[in-house]
Amino acid sequence: MLRRALALSLPLALLACETAPIPDCVDRSPTNFLLITADDLGYDSLGCFGSEVPGITPNIDALAAGGLRFTKAHVNIAVCQPCRQSLMTGRYPHRNGALGFDPIADDVPTLQEALRGAGYLNGILGKERHLKPTARYCWDYVATEKDLASGAGIGRSPELYREHTAAFLAQAKTAGKPFFLMANSHDPHRPFAGSDQELKAWGHDLPKATRTVTQGEVEVPGFLPALPEVHQEVAEYFTSVHRLDQTVGAILEALEASGLAEDTLVMFLSDNGMAVPFAKANCYLRSTQTPWIVRWPDRVLPGTVDGAHLISGIDFMPTILEVAELETTDGLDGRSLLPLLSGQTQPDRDLVFTEFHRTSARRDFPMRCVQGPRFGYIYNAWAGKTKPMRMDSTSGRTFRAMQEAAAGDEAIAARIALFEHRVPEEFYDFASDPDGLHNLIDDPAHAGEIAKMRTALRARMERTGDFLLETFLAEVPTAELPHD
Repeated sequence: MLRRALALSLPLALLACETAPIPDCVDRSPTNFLLITADDLGYDSLGCFGSEVPGITPNIDALAAGGLRFTKAHVNIAVCQPCRQSLMTGRYPHRNGALGFDPIADDVPTLQEALRGAGYLNGILGKERHLKPTARYCWDYVATEKDLASGAGIGRSPELYREHTAAFLAQAKTAGKPFFLMANSHDPHRPFAGSDQELKAWGHDLPKATRTVTQGEVEVPGFLPALPEVHQEVAEYFTSVHRLDQTVGAILEALEASGLAEDTLVMFLSDNGMAVPFAKANCYLRSTQTPWIVRWPDRVLPGTVDGAHLISGIDFMPTILEVAELETTDGLDGRSLLPLLSGQTQPDRDLVFTEFHRTSARRDFPMRCVQGPRFGYIYNAWAGKTKPMRMDSTSGRTFRAMQEAAAGDEAIAARIALFEHRVPEEFYDFASDPDGLHNLIDDPAHAGEIAKMRTALRARMERTGDFLLETFLAEVPTAELPHD
């Protein structure tokens, strides 16, 4: 058994990657870890999570068939860098210092530091620029987004993901060390395959796509208007989803070929929803719900589904620490999922908390959200106070088509107004309205549930020292909100 790592509460200087001790493995082969992430993948874009696009994700579907699917999983913030940094610190973004495209705070330990100290080899494929500062993540092997390029595109070559996965695993075997590999696909991030946006970004030296999904194969998600240009962009998005699936298949094939698959816990999830309005970079259900899959041979029963427990990204780090039998640390906001992986139950998993802060352009749109199994509550601290919301999700065909259609369609005009300026509070019944089209915040029939969620959010904000608490209390009806 691996010696337990030094407690993460030790002074940070003792945890520096360059000086961490590497204990020997003396009893058994420890568990290896492979985390595969998708970039801007909607929860229900996979066959195993409900997509009706024929044969769109056979490799990911096979991974799910060999393991466990969580159907009520969320990331804690729906944008790439802060999402990944929340995963690797076990803390909400407002607690790890990385509100947007920022480095984490100096006093926040990382999962990679703990694993390095216990003798693990750390590797990353793609998105390496989205974990900062780089020195704190202790990567022993790095394949940059350009190393994984197909044509001029970045991080979109299944073949190169296979090659680099194989190279990293060979390095781990030669070193005789257990490993943690984070393999980050850049699909289906914009620009979507075959789009005008892709041509503008990269010219004619485009990433390869072996299948072109047509409009006849897809439907427009219910939270978007069914306009022709939107329909076309959804097809382009699914072309990228299929290439993502090929990348996942290539990574898993390299793992199987290495002979290490039986000792490896594999997790798959997306960093956030589709890069379209009302999904990525927001707090809606379509923003943070993620298709979380776990495969762990002889530990997780194949073909199982957990639809009872709400889990979130802050649970990733404590789970890996417990599986690796390493000491945890004070300050983690999440807790280990290990009991759930063996089919047990855990109390107090009926709510998750999500948030948003700023875009890559450093424009602030602070939000807080409580998601339950049926209802969702959002507090928009920026409502009516800033310029209209703009980010990656408002580029490309979809938002432009919505703007053009709004001149003659009051419903689309109202959707754009909500998206751009928001209202202070939103409340949705996802059982009857999974696309979040009807804000019930003023519906007296839901007053009791709204009060519960306001109370839960206040308690979480107080417990985690959320800097937005004072603003929340000043703007939200608080008579029914007792202190924790």
